[in-house]
Amino acid sequence: MRILVTGASGWIGAASIAELIAAGHQVLGLARSDAAAAKVAKLGAEVVRGSIDDAAGLAAAAARAQGVLHLGYNHDFTQMAAAAQADRAAIDAFARVLEGSGGPLLIASGTLGLAPGQVGTERDMPAAGGHPRMANAAYALGLAERGIRAIVVRFAPTVHGSGGDHGFVATLARMARAKGVSGYLGDGLNRWPAVHRLDAAKLVQLALDKAPAGAVLHAAAEEGVATRDIAAAIGQALGLPLASVPAERAREHFDWLGMFYGADVPVSSALTRELLGWAPTQPTLLEDIAAGHYPGR
Repeated sequence: MRILVTGASGWIGAASIAELIAAGHQVLGLARSDAAAAKVAKLGAEVVRGSIDDAAGLAAAAARAQGVLHLGYNHDFTQMAAAAQADRAAIDAFARVLEGSGGPLLIASGTLGLAPGQVGTERDMPAAGGHPRMANAAYALGLAERGIRAIVVRFAPTVHGSGGDHGFVATLARMARAKGVSGYLGDGLNRWPAVHRLDAAKLVQLALDKAPAGAVLHAAAEEGVATRDIAAAIGQALGLPLASVPAERAREHFDWLGMFYGADVPVSSALTRELLGWAPTQPTLLEDIAAGHYPGR
């Protein structure tokens, strides 16, 4: 199958391209910059120059493919509304091209905000008023009624691994090094799910090949890792002491991450594993931290 991938040079996108090509697919990788284009070409994909903010360009690119893997998103927290609007426009552009074809349109989302304090499942829907990207993913599921094999993959907030993670754990490591302590909020018993990027990429490939229209899938290999254990692993790896940060100092110590790092947000991927036969095999989050993949620089 010929698949257009947005976010093609990103942390999950690059790994997903490798899995898709290994499974026999042809890949068109969207690239905004020369550096991104070089990375996509090195992976063996055909480079399509463009931006996720250009709906017309996205439609033209999708017209060259039989399906779309939409991983690209602007994660600037100061422009959440604009990012969500651009994302919705991109989804609509892909839908216009794929309508009636039965082709796959896989949309990336997240597991945060499902059911705080409980183990969220693929059947749970995010609460209203959460991150607008989740609303767009829910909207995308309805496109199944238009003859599109719409699929949503909710990724764990921590997608870890070697080779250049710039996400939550990398941010925590940088903060720890800058402040001289590896911190967690309160008692640190709140849990965060995690998945290795290579396991996540394998799930993406399986979803494109096997998931039915309307499927909601969870890319979470670990149901929940206590944030105190994450902090302890970072501290040990960096040679820094462990420290509990009071909830009222969350924003002061953790900056933007403090808005939600104290949440208890475990999730299950049992239904995903049963549906697709997905079986994560890569190192755990704490193993990756111990291996030195998060130097905090």
